[in-house]
This record gives sequence, structure tokens and C-alpha cells, in this order.
Amino acid sequence: MIRSLTEEQRAFAERHRVAHLATADAAGAPHVIPICYAVVGDVFYFVVDEKPKRTHTGLKRLRNIAENPRVALVIDDYDEDWTRLAYLLIHGDAAQVTDGAEYARGLEALRRRYPQYRQMPLALPTHPMNRITPHHVHWWRASV
Repeated sequence: MIRSLTEEQRAFAERHRVAHLATADAAGAPHVIPICYAVVGDVFYFVVDEKPKRTHTGLKRLRNIAENPRVALVIDDYDEDWTRLAYLLIHGDAAQVTDGAEYARGLEALRRRYPQYRQMPLALPTHPMNRITPHHVHWWRASV
């Protein structure tokens, strides 16, 4: 079952540029990395882009998702004034996007958010994209 974001949660996610994606392999070993993302409806998308990487298919995050699709995504605010702390924690399932129309929608949203992607020849056969479908959303703020 997909969990819908509130308008406040969606605005928080859209205000931020980076999230931290937590994956785990089949044995449960964790792996956390920063990612660029876009929200379309209630689904989060990220793509393997043109930044230097060993291989697209050998990336630990992609191997982990193939072995264990359960992921967590954290978007947060840190401030020395701890009354301004906040985070949005998404638990969900990740899956590689294989449908061309869905890939195009996700890529369009990513390119709107990140001008750097507009210069990259990103395509379904060469640049894997994943969707994260939220099943649980936890929203926390130090002050209301």
C-alpha cells in the first residue's frame, strides 16, 4: 500500500536538494549514500547519472535494491539552533524503472529540479532509474 505525503511533507521534500538513501544487501549489511531525487505524485525517483562511477550496473545501491527492495530515504534540516531541526523519513520499496513512459516522467521531473541533468544524455538502456514507493512516512520537527 502506498503512503501519501501531506502537502507539508511534499513541500519539505521539494525544498531540499539532497536525500540520504539507505539500502541493505540480502544479509542485511547497510549502505547509505546521498542522492538527488524528484517526487512525482507520492513516488520518489533517482537516476544513475554521468558522474564518474566504476560501472552503472555494479553500484552497491543497485545491487542491494535487486537483492532487498526495502529502503529508507531521509531528508533533513540541521541547524546549530536545535529548535530548527527537522526530518522526513520514508520507508518503502525501491524498484528499477523499466517502462519507457515512467522513465520519461521521472527524468523530466529530475531535469526540472537539477539543471545538471539537462546536459546529460540520460536514457533507459544506459542510465538505470529507480522509484521508491513509500509505505511509511515519519515527519518530525523540533518545533511546530
